[in-house]
Amino acid sequence: MTVDEEVIIIGGGLAGCEAAWQLLNRGCRLTMLEMKPGRFSPAHTSPLLSELVCSNSLRSNAVESAVGLLKAELRLLGSLFMEGADKTAVPAGKSLAVDRHRFSEYIQGKLLNFGPSFRLVHQEGVEIPRSGLTVIATGPLTSDALAREIQGLTGTDYLYFYDAISPIVTADSLDGTKIFWASRYQDGDGDYLNCPLDEPTYSSFREAVLNAEKVPLWDFEKPRYFEGCLPIEILAERGELTLLFGPMKPVGLTDPHTGRQPHAVVQLRKENQAGTLLNMVGFQTKLAWPEQRRVFRMIPGLEKAEFARYGSIHRNTFIHSPTLLNERLQLRSRPTIFFAGQLTGVEGYVESAAMGLYSGLASSHLLENKELSPPPDTTALGALIRLITTPGRKDFQPMNINHGIFQPLEIKIRKKERGKAYAQRSLADLADWAAKNGVG
Repeated sequence: MTVDEEVIIIGGGLAGCEAAWQLLNRGCRLTMLEMKPGRFSPAHTSPLLSELVCSNSLRSNAVESAVGLLKAELRLLGSLFMEGADKTAVPAGKSLAVDRHRFSEYIQGKLLNFGPSFRLVHQEGVEIPRSGLTVIATGPLTSDALAREIQGLTGTDYLYFYDAISPIVTADSLDGTKIFWASRYQDGDGDYLNCPLDEPTYSSFREAVLNAEKVPLWDFEKPRYFEGCLPIEILAERGELTLLFGPMKPVGLTDPHTGRQPHAVVQLRKENQAGTLLNMVGFQTKLAWPEQRRVFRMIPGLEKAEFARYGSIHRNTFIHSPTLLNERLQLRSRPTIFFAGQLTGVEGYVESAAMGLYSGLASSHLLENKELSPPPDTTALGALIRLITTPGRKDFQPMNINHGIFQPLEIKIRKKERGKAYAQRSLADLADWAAKNGVG
């Protein structure tokens, strides 16, 4: 392939625009297909590119936080997304928030400044080109027509339309004196970390679930719940004992602190090999995030739990990236097709833009007949890429950036200092990677 070939980008959201920026700055020509304003998704209202839908907040700006570190990495790599955010920021304390309209205007203006190298076509992308290089970045509300195209390309078993996600907590934030490892009907250590509840604690917990604030559905979201994957609040509504026959079933477990079977149990299992992240089994929910933090901290052992991901059930189109994509976000079966943004299985504005940036870098290298090596997984960007492209994950679900997916630090450091240590290591390693690969 050569840089003279035109690239097609389907989707003008954060990821598509970031991919375009990286390609254009490396001398490539491209056409971007964006269906607005001729047609809007159910959640979009602005005719501009890079529209922010759910919130104008890009979360913490502190480099000690995982998302703040990812922002710093994007700045280091010359991200248009971060340039636009910094130029249009509004006061938000330690967080980074933007003026949505000015942000979109800034992004669109910067791309249009490339003149004939950047062709913006306001047309729905309903077919994936059979030749040439294509970046698919249509986001979690991909149109039905293009979704059918993607299904035909990848197989119907690898495209998902609804998430049923349980919360994930960090292992080192739990109180080990109140919980125990065991599997049902087995002696000794097992595969699950169990949080036992007595009857009064269970009753108070169920009452809190019933009364907690829920996230309202979008107009286009219908509650298509499966009986085997019901939100905990639906189970709680069905009766006082329903949760005890579902995700809080205590049978086959003995609390070593009492020598008896608990009244109820919340089970957690390892989310990663290092065991730094734990998944709350069967706790998919529509509770608002602050309510999840408040209510789930009523569970013994979780009083100070830190959440790497909150539970949710919502429409979110994404592919099974560990099966389909290589470490450069190329479709394994057709390496001239790249995926970017939330379609790859990341959550959040910053993460989506990061996957757009990386797909732009990887695709521009392909046009130059080069192969981009992935960033080390000591970096936020590298950790995200490893999360979504490592084969063998059957229960793949989208996730935000968090320290639990990073390669662990080589030495033990006090908890308050870990964020700074992650940041120092990450930015040094990313700068070295960028220099070796000629990016940034």
